[in-house]
Amino acid sequence: MKIIYSKYLPVRGFRAINLFGVVFARKEQPELSRQIINHELIHTRQMLELLVIGFYVWYVAEWIIKWIIYKDRFIAYRNIGFEREAFDNDGDLDYLKCRKRYGFASYV
Repeated sequence: MKIIYSKYLPVRGFRAINLFGVVFARKEQPELSRQIINHELIHTRQMLELLVIGFYVWYVAEWIIKWIIYKDRFIAYRNIGFEREAFDNDGDLDYLKCRKRYGFASYV
Protein backbone atom coordinates (compact mmCIF):
# COMPACT_ATOMS: atom_id res chain seq x y z
CA MET A 1 0.00 0.00 0.00
CA LYS A 2 1.36 3.40 -0.99
CA ILE A 3 1.35 6.02 1.78
CA ILE A 4 1.91 9.70 0.98
CA TYR A 5 2.46 12.21 3.77
CA SER A 6 0.85 15.56 2.94
CA LYS A 7 0.09 18.84 4.66
CA TYR A 8 -3.23 19.10 2.77
CA LEU A 9 -4.78 15.63 2.88
CA PRO A 10 -6.67 14.51 4.79
CA VAL A 11 -8.48 17.54 6.18
CA ARG A 12 -7.59 18.58 9.72
CA GLY A 13 -9.03 16.30 12.38
CA PHE A 14 -8.28 13.10 10.44
CA ARG A 15 -5.03 11.10 10.37
CA ALA A 16 -5.43 9.37 7.01
CA ILE A 17 -7.65 9.04 3.97
CA ASN A 18 -7.65 6.24 1.41
CA LEU A 19 -8.24 7.49 -2.12
CA PHE A 20 -8.33 4.75 -4.74
CA GLY A 21 -5.99 2.55 -2.70
CA VAL A 22 -3.43 5.29 -1.98
CA VAL A 23 -3.32 6.48 1.63
CA PHE A 24 -2.70 10.15 2.35
CA ALA A 25 -1.61 10.96 5.91
CA ARG A 26 -1.15 14.29 7.70
CA LYS A 27 2.52 15.27 7.51
CA GLU A 28 2.56 16.82 10.99
CA GLN A 29 1.24 13.60 12.60
CA PRO A 30 3.42 10.67 13.70
CA GLU A 31 3.98 7.78 11.31
CA LEU A 32 0.85 5.69 10.81
CA SER A 33 0.43 2.75 13.18
CA ARG A 34 -0.19 -0.81 12.02
CA GLN A 35 -3.78 -0.40 13.25
CA ILE A 36 -4.41 2.66 11.06
CA ILE A 37 -2.78 0.97 8.09
CA ASN A 38 -4.97 -2.09 8.69
CA HIS A 39 -8.03 0.20 8.83
CA GLU A 40 -7.11 1.59 5.42
CA LEU A 41 -6.40 -1.89 4.03
CA ILE A 42 -9.94 -2.89 5.04
CA HIS A 43 -11.22 0.10 3.05
CA THR A 44 -9.14 -0.97 0.05
CA ARG A 45 -10.77 -4.42 0.16
CA GLN A 46 -14.21 -2.78 0.36
CA MET A 47 -13.35 -0.62 -2.65
CA LEU A 48 -12.27 -3.61 -4.71
CA GLU A 49 -15.47 -5.48 -3.89
CA LEU A 50 -17.59 -2.57 -5.16
CA LEU A 51 -15.35 -1.81 -8.15
CA VAL A 52 -14.07 1.41 -6.55
CA ILE A 53 -16.70 3.81 -7.97
CA GLY A 54 -19.51 1.85 -6.31
CA PHE A 55 -17.69 2.23 -2.98
CA TYR A 56 -17.53 6.01 -3.27
CA VAL A 57 -21.13 6.37 -4.45
CA TRP A 58 -22.37 4.19 -1.57
CA TYR A 59 -20.04 5.89 0.95
CA VAL A 60 -21.21 9.43 0.11
CA ALA A 61 -24.89 8.44 -0.12
CA GLU A 62 -24.78 6.66 3.24
CA TRP A 63 -22.92 9.58 4.84
CA ILE A 64 -25.55 12.07 3.61
CA ILE A 65 -28.39 9.88 4.89
CA LYS A 66 -26.68 9.44 8.28
CA TRP A 67 -25.94 13.19 8.46
CA ILE A 68 -29.65 13.89 8.01
CA ILE A 69 -30.50 11.30 10.67
CA TYR A 70 -27.87 12.31 13.26
CA LYS A 71 -27.56 16.01 12.34
CA ASP A 72 -23.81 15.74 12.98
CA ARG A 73 -21.21 15.13 10.25
CA PHE A 74 -18.72 13.31 12.48
CA ILE A 75 -21.33 10.99 14.04
CA ALA A 76 -22.61 10.32 10.50
CA TYR A 77 -19.06 9.44 9.37
CA ARG A 78 -18.53 7.05 12.30
CA ASN A 79 -21.83 5.28 11.49
CA ILE A 80 -21.17 4.59 7.82
CA GLY A 81 -21.15 0.80 7.39
CA PHE A 82 -17.68 0.82 5.78
CA GLU A 83 -16.26 2.79 8.71
CA ARG A 84 -17.99 0.66 11.32
CA GLU A 85 -16.47 -2.50 9.83
CA ALA A 86 -13.02 -0.90 9.61
CA PHE A 87 -13.09 0.57 13.15
CA ASP A 88 -14.46 -2.64 14.68
CA ASN A 89 -11.72 -4.76 13.09
CA ASP A 90 -8.66 -2.58 12.57
CA GLY A 91 -7.05 -3.91 15.76
CA ASP A 92 -7.16 -7.48 14.38
CA LEU A 93 -4.22 -7.57 11.99
CA ASP A 94 -5.41 -10.96 10.67
CA TYR A 95 -8.97 -9.78 9.95
CA LEU A 96 -8.55 -9.61 6.18
CA LYS A 97 -7.34 -13.22 6.11
CA CYS A 98 -10.67 -14.49 7.44
CA ARG A 99 -13.04 -11.70 6.37
CA LYS A 100 -16.01 -12.80 4.31
CA ARG A 101 -16.65 -11.12 0.99
CA TYR A 102 -18.87 -8.03 1.40
CA GLY A 103 -18.27 -8.13 5.14
CA PHE A 104 -19.33 -4.50 5.42
CA ALA A 105 -22.94 -5.44 4.60
CA SER A 106 -23.59 -6.65 8.13
CA TYR A 107 -22.65 -3.16 9.43
CA VAL A 108 -25.10 -1.18 7.30
